[in-house]
Amino acid sequence: MISRRQFLSFMGGGFIASAALSTYAFAIEPLYRLRLTTYRIAPPNWSTGLNLRVAVIADIHACKPWMTLERIEEIVAQTNDLKPDVTLLLGDYSSGMTLVTDHVHSADWGPALGKLEASLGVYSILGNHDWWEDKTAQQAGHGPTFGQLALQREGIPVLENDAVRLIKDDRAFWVAGLGDQLALRPHRRYGRRNWQGMDDLDGTLAKITDTAPVLLMAHEPDIFPRIPHRVSLTLSGHTHGGQIRLFGYSPVVPSRYKNRYAYGHVVENGRHLIVSGGLGCSIAPVRLGSPPEIVLLELGNGPAA
Repeated sequence: MISRRQFLSFMGGGFIASAALSTYAFAIEPLYRLRLTTYRIAPPNWSTGLNLRVAVIADIHACKPWMTLERIEEIVAQTNDLKPDVTLLLGDYSSGMTLVTDHVHSADWGPALGKLEASLGVYSILGNHDWWEDKTAQQAGHGPTFGQLALQREGIPVLENDAVRLIKDDRAFWVAGLGDQLALRPHRRYGRRNWQGMDDLDGTLAKITDTAPVLLMAHEPDIFPRIPHRVSLTLSGHTHGGQIRLFGYSPVVPSRYKNRYAYGHVVENGRHLIVSGGLGCSIAPVRLGSPPEIVLLELGNGPAA
């Protein structure tokens, strides 16, 4: 039979462990962790001899104290140190949280992202929070959002259902970007009963005019089952790896597919998807087992798909 002292000792140990875990999840991992996650793969339909180095940044969610201007500048510097051929921004630059001490305005995070450097350019898409936090765009039912304008002022193209053809070592490839799939929220005042997306997959792929490989940016990974084999690699964010991820499982994932597309490199029927765990926090300022990450893709250097 357990004694009172043993019981109190057990409870005290549990309380200390819980407090330590909570402190780590709220104050350490989201604020001070930053890892580099590297994928070395040769995607389907990839051109022989095309070796491409791609840096991927997702879900910044600029706000204080979790993602300050100084932390964004640190992320930009570390990304530049990777010497990428292309840097891709997967959306959700705006906060997305109410538990903040202050917001970091697009007038500040825009110029910080404007310092990103890549030999073939920096390209971006928008995320759901870039739409949701722009009340003018929500009411009008269209953009441009303040986030889009901030990126464009810094010379960063926003690929809203658009594609651009690039050349590396005399070999062509495409970078394409979808509009956000959850852009406009249902709202009686605006006369909308249902969610409305800005994505146009067919229209985007119609702009690709040759057989060169395609990298497709789509903020939410839920569109992946619709992506054709023509696309070599789909890149998504949005899920944050669930923000809490233990033993490869996330209890809460903002996706109708749950853990199927929560995080990492997913291969289905020969099609490839990489979901970044992102950098910031959404809804609640907590990360546990899913530290903020910059993703580096080394394409063409891995084994054949």
